[in-house]
This record gives sequence, C-alpha cells and structure tokens, in this order.
Amino acid sequence: MSLAVTWLDVFAVEPLSGNQLAVVHDADGLSDARMLALARETGLSETTFVQEPCAGGDYRNRIWWPRGELPFAGHPSLGTAVAVAHRRGERSVRYVQETPAGLQPIDVDLAERPDLPARASMLQEPAVFGPWLEPGPVAAAVGLEAGDVDRELSAQVVSTGVPHVLLALRDVDALERCAPDRAALTALLERSAATTLYAFVASAPAGHARARAFFDSPRGVVEDPATGSAAGPLCAYLDRHADCERVTVEQGAEVGRPSRLEAHVEGDRVRVAGDVYVIAVGELLT
Repeated sequence: MSLAVTWLDVFAVEPLSGNQLAVVHDADGLSDARMLALARETGLSETTFVQEPCAGGDYRNRIWWPRGELPFAGHPSLGTAVAVAHRRGERSVRYVQETPAGLQPIDVDLAERPDLPARASMLQEPAVFGPWLEPGPVAAAVGLEAGDVDRELSAQVVSTGVPHVLLALRDVDALERCAPDRAALTALLERSAATTLYAFVASAPAGHARARAFFDSPRGVVEDPATGSAAGPLCAYLDRHADCERVTVEQGAEVGRPSRLEAHVEGDRVRVAGDVYVIAVGELLT
C-alpha cells in the first residue's frame, strides 16, 4: 500500500521551528495497530491520519501519539487542515474536522509562495474547568517548590478538548528552572487524567505568556515545543481568572524549536491560531 504523506512545522516562527507533524492521507484502510506503529515510527509527538468523515465533518482526523490515540490535539488539528488544503489545492477554505472530542471548525489560508507560511485557526471545544490542585505537588513534578508558584493563579485542570494541568509560575526564572521528575509527573497526570503539565508565566495586561509543556512517553519525559490544545485552556483560564481574553504564547525555545501560538475568546470557545509551514510531501510505503 502506498499513501501520501505531508510533513509540516506548526506554530512555527520560521521553517524548521515550531512543532513537527506528519499527516498520512487516505488512511481509511489502516488498522488502529498500524496507525500506532506508524506514529511510533515517525518519532514525533503526534502523527495524524486523514479518513472519510462519518459525523458530518469534511474529514475525520485520527490523532496518534506513541502511547495511543488522542481525542483531540492542537497542532495536529491545524497542521492536518493545512495538509488537506495543500493536497486538495484549496487556497482559502474552512473545514469542519471530526475528532472524538467533537466537531472543530478550522480556517486555512495558504500563502501564494511555498516558502511562506500558511495561516490556520480553529475553534476549540467549550472550556471545562476542573479542580484546583495543591500547588506543592504540582510544582514538585517539574522540580520546583511551592514558593515558585504564582500566589494568585496557582494550578488547575482545564480542558478545551483534552485536559491539561495548568501551573502558573511567579517568574521566568522559575519557568527556566523546570526539571521534570518522571515518576512525580506521571503520577500527577494520571491522577488528573491530563495530557500535559503546562507551566507558564503570564502578563495579563500585555496579553503575553511564556510556557513549557511536559508529558511522559515510552522514551521518557518529553518537552513539547508547541501545544495548541493547552494554549486554548490557558486562554480560557486567563479570561476567567485574570480578565485577559487574548494571549500570545511563546513556547519551545528551551528545546530549540521556538513557537508562537495566538489565542482569544470567541463566544463560549477559544480560537487558537498560528503559522504553518509545509516542509515536505512524499509517499509512505506501508
């Protein structure tokens, strides 16, 4: 079997930055076991598989990471929409994407030149605010102390499709000192039914935040360079607790993949946007 593949950099500030994504097209014939194996083969945080829609959308997006299928994720959603538009030759288009989390509208505008980025944005699911967490154990999961946590915002589980543990830190120094403890991080994420621990420092008046995202994988703790599914919850969190309805998030510099994510509240949802570069197109021989 031969399948088309698109390789992209999502939320990138320039080519070869941001979060990498491999998109496999026309993947209806692939079994779940094969999709998981291919997701592990790419070595990326997520790999997606485009299938025919079954619930009223324009396509079905199956999102896999090395541990299994995810109900929703941010950069795989925007990147997949750009890959679909690029493959279909649709320069400016709105898609409705199907994922287990629901239906997400995604807008795509391709650039006139291939060396320029596409622009993509999506409405995530309505925010669900989970429990506040004791700051000490959350901070300890990334090698910090309770005193490193912002006294006003603290730590909470929030979801706009998948839950994340949001940890507000008091300053950039604390953010840069994050050093995850794998056992503590894994236990925290399992207790919270969360995908990542998203540590951040925010300036609400400026609408700006710096963030780092950590999750456990079969290879150990991974730092994600750009986490769209966490930028949405962060925006909803800042809107509720800091009267900040629009935020630009810088992420990924610590792993050499600088990223920029933009989010703002739109009705009862958050729209997350960013630039996407198509890096390569090719053929997968499965």
